[in-house]
Amino acid sequence: MGEADAISRGNAPVTRKSLGLELKKLGLGATDLVLVHTSMSRLGWVCGGPVAVIQALLDVLTPAGTLIMPAHSSDLTNPSRWQAPAVPPLWMEAIQKEMPAFDPRLTPTRGMGVVAESFRTWPEVRRSHHPSGSFCALGPKAEEVLANQDLSDPFGMSGPLGYLYQNGGKILLLGIQHGSNTSLHLAESILNLRNLQAEAAPLMIEGKRQWVEFDSVAYDDALFDQIGRKIDQSGLVRIGITGSTRSRLMDQKSVVDWVMEKGLLLEVQD
Repeated sequence: MGEADAISRGNAPVTRKSLGLELKKLGLGATDLVLVHTSMSRLGWVCGGPVAVIQALLDVLTPAGTLIMPAHSSDLTNPSRWQAPAVPPLWMEAIQKEMPAFDPRLTPTRGMGVVAESFRTWPEVRRSHHPSGSFCALGPKAEEVLANQDLSDPFGMSGPLGYLYQNGGKILLLGIQHGSNTSLHLAESILNLRNLQAEAAPLMIEGKRQWVEFDSVAYDDALFDQIGRKIDQSGLVRIGITGSTRSRLMDQKSVVDWVMEKGLLLEVQD
């Protein structure tokens, strides 16, 4: 969606101030611990772009709150499983030898959107050390949020999502629906629903780049959109207008527990 479309959908520009007021009305508060997933294009025409969005979030949270965003880098994975496009088998050796090692300061996000990528480079933001499933955080609880993340189960209880689950964390889907709700993977991990798959990534080990092979949970988000429609009807989600679209705010533990209790990751019926 281009700028012309964004302008045509709005009656006024979305600003740092207007977005902040809408986030407060939605229920986001100072001192909150919140994981934010964002679609910049759906917010409308934002005066200041992703910088204004991040500023608005930080204004509402105040220095006492902690802001978290996904910083996934799906290109640092096993190239034998890449799709759309796949790479020729003859390329595998070169990829394994030459792909730069994961560096939390340098490795860009992939497919996370412009807001998450801008947040990755924001002053004082910290990033976890998982090569493909990392998170970024800013605020007084940032170090605790990012302290642990299992290489084989990055979205499990030992990682950032588990920290939110155990410490009253919230989820904000800013302009998007539950198809991007990473916390639903936490329910997969707790229920031990998925098998392991062969994974690999270039990592720095004792100061040297190494191609590391390991087993990792084969997460599956195929049901997330369908599950999301049920979550929106559960009474656990606050839905409100932000810019030119609707956003969702929820308590992470309540939603994860409800999804597990209802067995929605096993079977969803409309």
